[in-house]
Amino acid sequence: MDPEAARHARDSLDLVFHMSNILDIGLDRHTLSVLIALCEMGFSPEALAAVVKELRRETPASSSAPKTAPSVP
Repeated sequence: MDPEAARHARDSLDLVFHMSNILDIGLDRHTLSVLIALCEMGFSPEALAAVVKELRRETPASSSAPKTAPSVP
């Protein structure tokens, strides 16, 4: 990637991250970067949003489970 294209990509990600913070979406730069890349590859933004929502629904359930070390037989 040439330096100008890299700067443009970084600026775009900064803008999206800033908007994400204003809207209190809670996605970090890396996650946003992955989602943007998937959209650029042709994945449906609506489908990706549905995946993010589903993962968020599952995360509280798994994070509230007790953290115990696996038993060794």
